[in-house]
Amino acid sequence: MALLLWGLRMVRTGAMRAFGGDLRKWLSNALSNRMSAFACGLGVTAVLQSSTATSLMTASFASRGLVTTGVALAVVLGADVGTSLIAQLLSFDLRWLSPVLLIVGVFVFMSTLPTKWRDLGRATVGLALMLLALRLIVEATHPLRDSQVIHEVLAALAGERFLAVVLMAMLTWLVHSSLAMVLLAISLSDVGLLPPQLALACVLGANLGGALPALIATWHGEAGARRVTIGNLIFRATGVLLALPFLAQIGPLLAAIDTDVGRQIANFHAGFNLALALLFLPFVNLVAGQLNKLIAEREGPEVPGQPKYLDESALESPALAVSAAARETLRMGDELQAMLHETLTAFRTDDRKLAEAVATRDDAIDRLCEEVKTYLLRIQPESMSDADARRSMEILQYATNLEHAGDIIEKNLIELAIKKIKNRVNFSDEGFGDIAALHADLLETLRLSLAVFMNGDVTMARKLLAEKVEFRERERAAAQTHLERLRSRVPDTIETSSLHLDVLRDLKRIHSHLVSVAYPILEATGALRDSRLAPEKSPRRAKPKPDLGSPAAPASQ
Repeated sequence: MALLLWGLRMVRTGAMRAFGGDLRKWLSNALSNRMSAFACGLGVTAVLQSSTATSLMTASFASRGLVTTGVALAVVLGADVGTSLIAQLLSFDLRWLSPVLLIVGVFVFMSTLPTKWRDLGRATVGLALMLLALRLIVEATHPLRDSQVIHEVLAALAGERFLAVVLMAMLTWLVHSSLAMVLLAISLSDVGLLPPQLALACVLGANLGGALPALIATWHGEAGARRVTIGNLIFRATGVLLALPFLAQIGPLLAAIDTDVGRQIANFHAGFNLALALLFLPFVNLVAGQLNKLIAEREGPEVPGQPKYLDESALESPALAVSAAARETLRMGDELQAMLHETLTAFRTDDRKLAEAVATRDDAIDRLCEEVKTYLLRIQPESMSDADARRSMEILQYATNLEHAGDIIEKNLIELAIKKIKNRVNFSDEGFGDIAALHADLLETLRLSLAVFMNGDVTMARKLLAEKVEFRERERAAAQTHLERLRSRVPDTIETSSLHLDVLRDLKRIHSHLVSVAYPILEATGALRDSRLAPEKSPRRAKPKPDLGSPAAPASQ
């Protein structure tokens, strides 16, 4: 059983790493109506062999408002059908295929092929281990057929079908795989260990328990995600309650279709999920409307710095995880932009409460930076391509620079604003105009910096780096005009001289952190010099003056 679970995990992680980004993109593009969403959920689950993974991805879309609850429910109905089709396939006698897949998978995984092919090799090895595990389960349970105790226990449990459903649901939740438990029920039925009706009850329990992992994972999440997973549980629980009283009548119908006991269990599993889809697919919008009314957004202030895009399920696909970290880093840029706006307002209005509130935004930036770093470090290095590894390092560096910029605002600019308020001094109109102009240039640089971070465009990176030189000149010019006002003995300028120059210095420091994103891009294209230093000029040697008092030296000398 452990080998079966491990093989299933290898298939899922291999598929996620190979196709994770494409699968999520395909899933998001197909969520236009319930029929396409149903088909997409079926297809994604057929690749991942996990309806839980598909449900979590869909729930994450719903939590961000990218998809309606009705369409998301259609996806999970398709996911349930997809996992039943996988059980159908694996219920056939495929023992001969296990060594073939194992050899091919190991060869591909250990080769020097690109990472995507090696991930597919991992998935192939996982599928081979699943087939091997199913064969081992059948062989290991042969002696149990002769155990009188086992037969008495199972016979008693067959009379308590509701209890059997509950126990199987709990086991499914513990192993986080309804597919694995259905395959176990099929294997035990093949050797005659599970009575037919008890096996059908176990399949119902596995379907019910399959909804629990995603439900528990989103329980403390956003309302949109909880609506999807609770709706999935409602669908499955309703199906179990409708089917459970009729297991005695369903058994003979299955036997008439196929005499093989294991195939009967697989057919029941597929039929149950197809029936759920036919029953609920026309009414997903109606169910979604009721869920939207019953499950409202939790009241209370949003926790500052709470990550929104660091999806746990994306960690199995490095490209997807790196993209999520980049989106979260953009949120840091948004928070920094808000800090800059509020800081200038605090200088202009002498609003001390606003100045102190900026510290809360810096705490959010610090937390987001820590979350992004931790999230990226959780990606397995061996599963990352060179491009993903480089991008991950760029994100770490940029997030750190944004955090440093936030610290400068909180620990320097805000302290200067509070000092200005305490001392009850004001900048001269010309002086504050210079600060506001430089501040506007800094905001424009921040927007350009975020754009360069996202698209890595070389032309934009060159423009950003050129801005550093121009900003330095503008800062120098602002400082020069400040000194000229000092010479003119302008009273406000004299009172705020040190504050004024410190603000200019800190804006320049923030600007340097924002421009840093251009360096790795330009360095990769060879557009940077090794050093800004000009080559040292060698001193000229003075020509010896001729000695007019001595005879001319011979030419040969």
